[in-house]
Amino acid sequence: MTRLSKPIQGIFPNTMAYVRWGDGPKALLVIPGGPDNGPPSGRQVRMMMGRSLRPLVESGYSLWMVARRRGMPQGHTVEDMAADYADLIVAEFDGKVDLVVGISYGGLIGQCLAVNHPGRFDHIALVGAAHTVSEQGRRLDYDWAAARSRGDWAAAGRVMAGAMLSDSRLRWSAPALGTVMGLISRSHPHDQFASDVMVEAETEVAFDAGPILTQIKVPVLLINGDKDLYFPVPLIQETARLIPDCTPKVYPGKGHLGVFQNRQLAPDILDFINPRPAAAT
Repeated sequence: MTRLSKPIQGIFPNTMAYVRWGDGPKALLVIPGGPDNGPPSGRQVRMMMGRSLRPLVESGYSLWMVARRRGMPQGHTVEDMAADYADLIVAEFDGKVDLVVGISYGGLIGQCLAVNHPGRFDHIALVGAAHTVSEQGRRLDYDWAAARSRGDWAAAGRVMAGAMLSDSRLRWSAPALGTVMGLISRSHPHDQFASDVMVEAETEVAFDAGPILTQIKVPVLLINGDKDLYFPVPLIQETARLIPDCTPKVYPGKGHLGVFQNRQLAPDILDFINPRPAAAT
């Protein structure tokens, strides 16, 4: 079992910030959600992924969560972001990583990575993602990004709390709770964040990988929840249908955040990478 070292933060020469967790010989590239290219932290890894992806680190992977590059020009597309990650793999990982896990927005990027740069990884899992984002999800993400871009962290918190509590009995508390959450989490990640977060939001609104998914030539693991307002079941089913070699997993009763924190996530990824032999009949 690989020793779990303390997460280490850094930034690559191309301005893509990262946090590394674990020191195993196999490289696991996690493409995080968004719109957001602030530097990931060890706390973020442990809070969001510590329970769900820890078994992968323990089984010999070094987990690298890597944010998008800084200073993205206007019109920088999801396909361009995938190219940025492919270039990073060439420059920093000897041309190939063992496993890519695309989370939410990172799953959108992962689809383009699979279409345009399949030789840069051995296996890919798309978690909490589909070929496009629902209309409600796009609107929420755009409003969330716009509030953070202008430094209105309270408004950003209200948007996110409203999304998180939309189907909860506590939804009445979303405005007050969101204001507090937003003010606690306020930050200025880097000098180009205000522009970069809107670049991500604007390209998300226009993104639909549906027309290109049939070009994917590698096996894909697609993991979602059936209560996800960003990626509802019809979008999940259409994505699985369009990818030629797709293994879909749907977690009952799980919303967007619940998928990432599910204890079954790592076992399902490991089963995808190393399928168990069929039982003798």
